[in-house]
Amino acid sequence: GPRSFGANMIGMSAAAPGSPATTVWGAGPLSPEAEARFASGVEYCGRFFMGESEAHKALYKLTALLDADGLPYAIIGAFALLEYGHRRVTVDVDLVMREDHLQEFKRRHLGKGYVERVPNTGKLLDTEFGVNVDVLSSGRFPGDDKPKPIAFPDPTTTAVRGARFSLLPMPLFIELKLASGMVAPHRGKDLVDVQELIRSAHLSREVSLALDPWVRDKFLELWELAQVADPF
Repeated sequence: GPRSFGANMIGMSAAAPGSPATTVWGAGPLSPEAEARFASGVEYCGRFFMGESEAHKALYKLTALLDADGLPYAIIGAFALLEYGHRRVTVDVDLVMREDHLQEFKRRHLGKGYVERVPNTGKLLDTEFGVNVDVLSSGRFPGDDKPKPIAFPDPTTTAVRGARFSLLPMPLFIELKLASGMVAPHRGKDLVDVQELIRSAHLSREVSLALDPWVRDKFLELWELAQVADPF
């Protein structure tokens, strides 16, 4: 028969016996705490797509500091997906930098709006906006950090720069996502990001020709999946 779930599994509070019914359908009332979490998430999504979220403010602040300091970087993660053609909400900021440039940034700014979430790493916190900043160092390897043909590139020579932001060329970004998802089961969302990017940006199969052979077959597999019509 159909599976049943306790009301507390999804933040519902069971109605007291004999209490007047407030609805004529559903499994029970949603608790005020669960409803508040839902409303807070919806409001954040609204601010995000208006460019007014805390993550946006942290991104704008960080890139302005890096440009002022002359420290090369490239935005990766969900913010980069926006540029490449897929819209996804995020609550943090992801960058790739050379290790020496990361150390220089920390020397200048730790204790002045930034702290380390994990000592001696690129895991930082913007204390003004409460946003996590994750800096991946050039030369390290995506997913499991084990040697492979794909490594985080040096933005000094690979980034494409705009007036306010610097990103990686899309093929390099896709290679990182694919390599990460292929070797790290806990990073499955990286493969989903590529599949959704293929669909949203209407990427052609020919994009695979610009990718390292190590990830090319996985891209083509995801490209085929992205062509399947969703019945819903």
